[in-house]
Amino acid sequence: MRQLKLSFLLLTLLIISCKKEQKKESALNTVIEKKDIVSTIIEDKDSFYYIDFKNYPNGNNSLPIGVFDSGTGGLTVLKAIVNYDENNNENHENGGDGIIDFFKESFIYLGDQANMPYGNYSKENKVDLLNEHIIKDAQFLMSNKYYSDATDTSFNSDKQPVKALVIACNTATAYGKEYIEDFLKKANSSLKVIGVIDAGVRGTLASIEKDEDAIVGVLATAGTVASKGYSTTLLKFKDELGYTGNIEVFSQGGVGIAEAVDEDPNYFDKNLKKPRDDYKGPSLKGDIKIDKTLFDIYNFDFDSSKMLCDSEKSDDCSILQINDAKNYVRYHLVTLVEQMRESRTTNKLKSIILGCTHYPYMTEEIDKVLKELYNYKGKDGSYLYRDLMAKNIKLIDPAVDTAKELHDYLKQEELFNHEGDIKKSEFYISVANKDNPNNVIDDLGRFPYNYKYGRNAHEIQEYVKIVPFSRDNISYDILTRFQQQIPYVYQLMQNFNQKNDKTKQLKDKSKI
Repeated sequence: MRQLKLSFLLLTLLIISCKKEQKKESALNTVIEKKDIVSTIIEDKDSFYYIDFKNYPNGNNSLPIGVFDSGTGGLTVLKAIVNYDENNNENHENGGDGIIDFFKESFIYLGDQANMPYGNYSKENKVDLLNEHIIKDAQFLMSNKYYSDATDTSFNSDKQPVKALVIACNTATAYGKEYIEDFLKKANSSLKVIGVIDAGVRGTLASIEKDEDAIVGVLATAGTVASKGYSTTLLKFKDELGYTGNIEVFSQGGVGIAEAVDEDPNYFDKNLKKPRDDYKGPSLKGDIKIDKTLFDIYNFDFDSSKMLCDSEKSDDCSILQINDAKNYVRYHLVTLVEQMRESRTTNKLKSIILGCTHYPYMTEEIDKVLKELYNYKGKDGSYLYRDLMAKNIKLIDPAVDTAKELHDYLKQEELFNHEGDIKKSEFYISVANKDNPNNVIDDLGRFPYNYKYGRNAHEIQEYVKIVPFSRDNISYDILTRFQQQIPYVYQLMQNFNQKNDKTKQLKDKSKI
C-alpha cells in the first residue's frame, strides 16, 4: 500500500512537470517593478513580457497577421481586410476575381477592452501610460502567451507570433506607431507596422481634385484630435502630392461615441433612468458643453432614457447627460458644423474622415444627421448650414486603404501564405486581472475611471489577462451588432470560439 502511494505521488509529480512545459505560471508580481516596458520585453528573460527576438521567425509567410485596437472597433478594419477583393489571387495584380484577397491568410485580433478608451489618456496627461499599453498590445501579438479564460491563474504558450502588425486604432496610430517602430528597431526586428492614419489620408485626398477647394472634417477620439495626427498628415501629403486647392481641416473629438458603442459605463448604461455622478460625456456644464440654444438642431432622442435629465421636461433640465451612441453622434456633428459656421469659412465640407474604428458602426446615423443639417432651416426660413456643406458628403473609412497597404506590403515582400486558411483566425480581448492584488476593479469587473487613468507608466505588472472572445466578456447587444454589421468577421469569431483548442470547453452560454 505504501509503495502504491509512493508510485502515485511520483506519477503525479511527473504529470505536473510535463504540464508546466506547456502551461507556465504567471509572472505576476505583488511587488511592482519600476522599469521601461521596451527594455523589459527585449532584455528581461524572467519577465512575463520577454520576447526572444534573436529567434523570432522573421520572414515566415505561414504566420498570421496581427491586428489590434483599443476595443472592438478595430473589427471594422478587419472587416475591410477580410472582405477585400481588388486583386487577382493568381498573381496579386489589380482586378478583383470574386475571391477575397486574404482568404489564405489567418489573423490574430486583439481588443484591449479593459484599458479603453485610448482617447482619454492624453486628456489625463497619461500618454506615457498609453504608449505602454500600445507596446503591450504589440507584445501580445508577437508573443506566444494568452489565458484560456479570466479565472486562469496560469497562461498558455502555444499562440503563434505574427508576420505583420496592423494598428487598427487611430489613437494608437497617432501616439504609438513611431513608438512601436522605435521599439522594433531596438529589438533588431524587421516586422512591418501599418497604421490607419496614413491610409485614411491617402483615401481622403483621392476623393478630392488636385485644384479643388474643400473642407475635410475629422471625427475622431479626443486623443486623436489632440495629437493632430490627421490634420498634420493630410497637409503634409497635400504638399507632397501636389494639391494646389485650399484644403481646410476641421476636427471634432467625438467623446462618448466609441465608449457608448463598446458600452463603457462612464458614458452609457441602458439600465439608467436618471443622471449619475460618474458620467464623463458632454453636459450642460464642464469642458464639453451641450448648448441649450442648439436643442432644435441637436434633435436628441429622449425616448427610453437615451438622454438622462433631472426633470420630466427636457427644457427644464439642470442636469443633462447623453446615454445613447446615436445621440453622441448628433451632438458631435452639430458641434463640428457650428465650429465651421463660426469660423466664417467660404469653403464647403465635402468629406469626413471617420477617425475612430468604432465610427463605421454608426455610418447610417452619421449620414442621417448630415442630411438633417443640410436641410435645417433657421427661424428666418433660410438654410443654416447649406453654404457650408456639400449635398452628399463622403464618409472616409480608413480601413479600406489599410487593407490595400497590407496587400501591397505582402506582395512586395513575397509574404503571402499559399497554404493557409482564413478560418483559422483568432480573436482575443483583454479583461481586468482579478489575480493582481494591485488592481482596483469595480462590481462590473472593470477598472474604475480614476484608477484606469490614474495608473503610472514604468510599473511593470499584468494589469490585464488576454483571453479569447466569448459571451463572458462581450455583451449580447454587441454580439448582435457584430452579427448584423460585420457578418463575415462574426462567422470567423464563431469558428474560433467553437472549434479551436485554445479555449476551455466553455458552457453554451459562453460561446459566441
